[in-house]
Amino acid sequence: MSGAVMPLYVRNPDGTTGMIRRQCTKEYKLTPIKKQVRALLGHPAGRVPKGVFAEQWVGISRDEFDRAKDSGIQYAINRHPLLEMDWSRADCLRFLARRGWASTPKSACIGCPFHTNAMWRTMRDERPREWADAVAFDRAIRQGGVRGIHLGRPLLGQAFLHRSCLPLDQAPIDKVTAHEWGQRQGSLLDLIDKDEEGEPSGCSPWTCHGDGREILPEPQVVAA
Repeated sequence: MSGAVMPLYVRNPDGTTGMIRRQCTKEYKLTPIKKQVRALLGHPAGRVPKGVFAEQWVGISRDEFDRAKDSGIQYAINRHPLLEMDWSRADCLRFLARRGWASTPKSACIGCPFHTNAMWRTMRDERPREWADAVAFDRAIRQGGVRGIHLGRPLLGQAFLHRSCLPLDQAPIDKVTAHEWGQRQGSLLDLIDKDEEGEPSGCSPWTCHGDGREILPEPQVVAA
């Protein structure tokens, strides 16, 4: 029994809040991708020979150029074609709209704690099965993630998916933030879709939209 460490919001017994450090990107994305790349290169185990590598295209636009990163491994080289073309997110949206893709969903896990209020509302109102799944998951994590509980290290406080540290079905997700109001004033094709913290709302292995956020104090856990 195991599970990746998720960046859950935590309310400690003394009323302070914290956030568990994130490892889900590594365990659910980076590690499986590296494993598959090795397999495709014909070296599923052992060292990949020098000079043998895969080229990975990552969709980083000009708006978030500072998030362009190397893979960190010699057998996988990241390339950023949108940066090479100097395309912004608005350029991508226009390109897709001209080809009939006026609405393109962002990639993110159903129960990601980095969802914005708008993303939670959309899930609740348009994807009720996913919403029910997220609500059930939120209830199941009160004592922390699966791994901590399995290792005998549950949280002293309580864990939540929403930064308000309230149950998801009671959290203030209908609150429209100032940034969201600002977005509603402009053209949909000219907007860069960012959340309450000013972070892009998409998610990919090398650009988790939790990167760069304020890190809250680590929550306390019960020692084994």
